[in-house]
Amino acid sequence: MRLLILPLVLALSACSLAPTLVRPSMPVPTAYTTAAAANPDANAADLGWRTMFGDRRLQRLIELALEHNRDLRVAALNVEAAEAQYGIQRAARLPSIGAGANFTRQRTSDDTQSNPPLFGATQNQYGVNVSISAFEIDLFGRVKSMSDAAFARYLATDHGRRAVQISLVGGVADAYFAERLAHEQRQLSERTLADWQQSLDLARRLKEAHQASGVDIAQAEGQVASATADLEARTRAVEQARNALRLLIGTELPKDLPEPLPLQQQPVMTQLPAGLPSELLFRRPDIQQAEQNLVAANADIGAARAAFFPRLSLTSSIGFLSPAMGSLFDGGQRVWSFAPQVTVPIFQGGRLRAELRLAEVRKSSAVAEYERAIQAAFREVADGIAGRETFGRQIEAQTRVVGSAERRTDLSNLRYRAGVEGRLELLDSQRQLYAARQALLDLRRSELGNAVALYKALGGGLTEQDVAPSKRVVQN
Repeated sequence: MRLLILPLVLALSACSLAPTLVRPSMPVPTAYTTAAAANPDANAADLGWRTMFGDRRLQRLIELALEHNRDLRVAALNVEAAEAQYGIQRAARLPSIGAGANFTRQRTSDDTQSNPPLFGATQNQYGVNVSISAFEIDLFGRVKSMSDAAFARYLATDHGRRAVQISLVGGVADAYFAERLAHEQRQLSERTLADWQQSLDLARRLKEAHQASGVDIAQAEGQVASATADLEARTRAVEQARNALRLLIGTELPKDLPEPLPLQQQPVMTQLPAGLPSELLFRRPDIQQAEQNLVAANADIGAARAAFFPRLSLTSSIGFLSPAMGSLFDGGQRVWSFAPQVTVPIFQGGRLRAELRLAEVRKSSAVAEYERAIQAAFREVADGIAGRETFGRQIEAQTRVVGSAERRTDLSNLRYRAGVEGRLELLDSQRQLYAARQALLDLRRSELGNAVALYKALGGGLTEQDVAPSKRVVQN
């Protein structure tokens, strides 16, 4: 038989025993609980990260991270590995065709005892052939199911790479704001230490003028020592924040970075549109990754089911065989072979049933992972919306607290200098002012962090520029 049997062989590879995949419904509400949360016509995922983060220094850091971060590089290599694995599995659906040539030279032995006696002779044999080796005709879809599973895992790995990029963009922004917070807190500690050092000098002068006691000096010295210790802690926090930023970026911080902006002046979009919960299904790569893992697990069931049925494999070849090289391709030297083989599983010691049960359990696990990914995404968005609605008002209130503490400190300082109040009142007002300013910085950092978290939760960070409405992803 000739290689014309190939179309017939491929046509026989048809049916699949994989169950019909029914994706579970969304295990979350259809709308966010916050009244002003949803805007169906807008979503933060369409915002490019350059629009989201307007600080040019931060933009440059994100560029460096996308180029040098090792986690993102590993994720990209994992995609390449999954693509290669899919190529290997897909190749099993096609016959492996090989060409060969061989030459044999042998001498037969002498047999002088025979009648008539035989004397040894030297014989040559030349051969060429084209062959198909042990190709499985996929009657029950086992090979197809395995190929479909490999393809789904490749897609899942690619979605995983995109999820890593989203986390990286958000992580760099978060680490940058943490570094800015540590830097500004250190500056605040330096100013506070200078102020409290002046207050200590004043207490010493008043003591020399017999207008203050040793208790006042001891209190002032303790205050300065406390500020000194806090300054060292803030210095350590700055270095640790920069180390975290270096790790995310994957390289040393360049010296030609643009000048940073203060936290209060950061051009970050904190009022992000959240869209609808259903949009998370195709905007969140981690959900898409879980979905493709579910598709792969479903295909594995088809392969496990097909293993119960007979396997039909085919080995065939066609070629020429001749004792002389010159007559190798003559018509009479043509040879062929056709060797189909059927293998029927009879007794496997329960292995096939255990493999099917394992595939079914893994699919159930994949369903749970898919639902958990949706629930986690909904919770992250809902938390971000709650922060979006409350941080602004909280910062306004804390700003009033700082203003009140500043006025109290100024008055306490004047009254202390005039001898109307004792040192303890001034000390308390100074400590409250310092704590109020630190709290305001922390709140601004938390507001920026909440905006970053909401941006990540909505699937933002995949694009550098904004996505035009006509180019937005639509999934039926």
